[in-house]
Amino acid sequence: MKRRHVVKAIALGSITPHLLVSASSSFAIAPKSNRNLTLATFQSTWQQWPDMPWVGPEYWGNRLQDWEIQQGRAVCVISDKNRSLHSLTHQLGSESGNFSLQVKMEWLNPEAKGLEEAYAGFRMAAKGKFTDYRSAAVFGQGLDAGINGQGHLFIGEKTGTQKISLDSEITLHLEGTGNEIQLKALNSENGKLLGILSFNQPGANWEGNLALITHFPGDATERPSVAFSDWQISGDKIVGNETQVFGPICFAQYTLHRGILKLAAQLAPVDQVAGMEVRLQVKKDGQWTSLQQAKPDTLGRVVHFRQENWNAEQAVPYRVKLDLPLKSGRQSYFYEGTIAREPASEEKVKMAVFSCNADYGFPDQEVSIHVPKHQPDLAVFLGDQFYESTGGFGIQTSPLKKSSLDYLRKWYMFGWSYREIFRHIPSAFIPDDHDVYHGNVWGEAGKSAPTDEGWGYVAQDQGGYKMPPEWVNMVQLTQTGHLPDPYDPTPVKQGITTYYTDWLYGGVSFAILEDRKFKSAPKNVLPEEAKVLNGFIQNPEFDIKAHYDIDAELLGERQLKFLKHWSSDWSQGTEMKAVISQTNFCTVATLPKGSIIDSIVPKLPIPKPGEYVSGDAPTTDMDSNGWPQKGRDEALRIIRKAFALHVAGDQHLASVVHYGVEEHGDAGFAFAGPALNNLFPRRWWPEVPAGHAPLPGRPDYTGNFEDGFGNKITVHAVANPHITGREPALIYDRATGYGMVTFDKIQKNIRIECWPRYVDPEKNPNGQYNGWPVTITQQDNYAKASIGTLPELDLSECHRPIVQVIDENSGELVYSLRVGENRFRPKIFKKSNYLVRVWEDQGNREQVFSGLALDAQKEKSLWVNPLPLKA
Repeated sequence: MKRRHVVKAIALGSITPHLLVSASSSFAIAPKSNRNLTLATFQSTWQQWPDMPWVGPEYWGNRLQDWEIQQGRAVCVISDKNRSLHSLTHQLGSESGNFSLQVKMEWLNPEAKGLEEAYAGFRMAAKGKFTDYRSAAVFGQGLDAGINGQGHLFIGEKTGTQKISLDSEITLHLEGTGNEIQLKALNSENGKLLGILSFNQPGANWEGNLALITHFPGDATERPSVAFSDWQISGDKIVGNETQVFGPICFAQYTLHRGILKLAAQLAPVDQVAGMEVRLQVKKDGQWTSLQQAKPDTLGRVVHFRQENWNAEQAVPYRVKLDLPLKSGRQSYFYEGTIAREPASEEKVKMAVFSCNADYGFPDQEVSIHVPKHQPDLAVFLGDQFYESTGGFGIQTSPLKKSSLDYLRKWYMFGWSYREIFRHIPSAFIPDDHDVYHGNVWGEAGKSAPTDEGWGYVAQDQGGYKMPPEWVNMVQLTQTGHLPDPYDPTPVKQGITTYYTDWLYGGVSFAILEDRKFKSAPKNVLPEEAKVLNGFIQNPEFDIKAHYDIDAELLGERQLKFLKHWSSDWSQGTEMKAVISQTNFCTVATLPKGSIIDSIVPKLPIPKPGEYVSGDAPTTDMDSNGWPQKGRDEALRIIRKAFALHVAGDQHLASVVHYGVEEHGDAGFAFAGPALNNLFPRRWWPEVPAGHAPLPGRPDYTGNFEDGFGNKITVHAVANPHITGREPALIYDRATGYGMVTFDKIQKNIRIECWPRYVDPEKNPNGQYNGWPVTITQQDNYAKASIGTLPELDLSECHRPIVQVIDENSGELVYSLRVGENRFRPKIFKKSNYLVRVWEDQGNREQVFSGLALDAQKEKSLWVNPLPLKA
């Protein structure tokens, strides 16, 4: 038999099984923080479950859409390579002993009979890259043993000679003691022995995951391959941990906004079970009380709850309760968390920032351990919660039911890694391009991107979405359905929904944008001579800077209208503001001079610490919001009126920059967080021109620059990839990690932190990336040079009033903000007549001063009447 295939990389294709690995390496059954280990036996209960496209909480199927319960059996509904079904709760432990595996199986694909390379049976001692049962469940390689398409028993590369009929159900029984393994095949009806095979590996100490496996090479077909039933696991080498189930309630996330709680509970595909009920419950006076019952979405399998007039003054335990009527009786399942007390009265609000989560580090346990030590008040996940390659096997784009399950498998892996981060604090998610199976998205208001000429660059460059609108809406529902209500819920083209909105929490107002949905595809608006490919100009003679005024959308008129409203809205205690979006409004990236596309990035050498890479030039990647330049400037002119920080993901390169529109530094600051797992280790190594002045005490790549589009940026910090000496280098040499942003509502400053994922912040509080932390003031986010001020406002009789400055000649808002000082001088940027409004949002107090002009002498003072002007 030819079964010597080794998995060397997880790519877009199916994984090839690895049948024999060393059995002596260490293997942790569960993360140390979650151990509840007992010697145990196990027996499957599929016969108690109704038919459904999921095989139960004790298992992980590769792929999700390939395993179903049918007539009390776990059926692999596809004939393809390396389909495995792992036990999550029972593994082979590290101690010596014996073990026994048994399962009944029926060969369902007659076309595979006679094929030596096709087989089904057990996978034992499966291990992944990391010592965690979840890593093994998704990527596990081990020793396969079972029966092949010719009816011969095999263990690893050893094959028996007896021929066993595949025309009826057989029972496979495997026993292991020390180095010895013995596999038997029996007639399931009468117990008659049909064949036996023994195997010995000197020095073996079998340890790791246990799974069922089907492997049908050749062209994949939708024909079922094998049905399994009555899976039994026993022996004193078996270790059990019942807490390692996953589902049927996989995780939950929520937001609290202006007294409205919205919570989304992500279920496994149990929505077809007749009579199922899902409830949101809270604990009051020691008792669980049901607040609401709801039903899951039939594609996204997510349940949404909404509670108004929520009292956020104290933390409240919650749980989602799922009742499933099984054949053995009604079974209840729970997922518990906490609705945190809103930090409205706290001086500071801390936000954890994440994006770009490839599966290199799955299950990312170090992140879930380190992040809570910062005690964040909220978390934001800013896109690319996964990539198309996540979990192996590529993507399945049709039919719709299967493609939704394909998405859910990747989404489940994300939640499996990070749910402990957002179990007890509110969180926001926004999907980016890879979440909707794109390398890049230029949404063009929701149009369809034709894929008849291919799935990749050709389709993307035409603009729009490649996947069907029902599928896109499903993605958005699972990731954004718990966000505050959309500012304008009117769907875009194809009926694709919108979610851009504001979220007020703890006195900080966040404008949540949809960067991609309305943006123009560069290939559709630039001259043909540019020769655009995947958002990169292939013609080196084409000058993108000469096309500033091109008719191209960035955020679209609808989102600009929203931003204008949001920039002036400081109601209900808003103290500070921030914009969160998928990507930033510039391109902080360089490539070797002459590069015309960034596909080379993963292959570029990683420099040593302290090495400055020469020969690079800024890129013109139109996937970033550095393009279109005019739309970028228009957005920044609005955002700076709210003195808002911009926080984004997508770039795979952490940076803090100060935006410039007309001049360097005349707009707000932006923090692009690092990637959790970095597919594209981008870098910033610009040439340093003569006379360049880096920021004091900072590297030469800081200071004033222009990106490839000519956008003005002042670079304050960059986490360039460098060799760390840590393994796996694929994770740690690529500047991976997460961010922390702390809003000080009293001092009106913002502290930006950038942490490597491997650093324990308690053991190494100074372990941030070089250049961090960066602290700015709120007013640094509108740092345009003023020509002077208006008359001083005496606010001594006011309580944290809102000041709004309007240009009376144009009617345009200049800016607005909440002021904590007793005296405040509004700065202005040009000579004109101004109107200043001052009011408090906890009362009906407002005073308007009109006809104000530049106060050259700075002697005049305007006292704000503390009494209501209106009854």
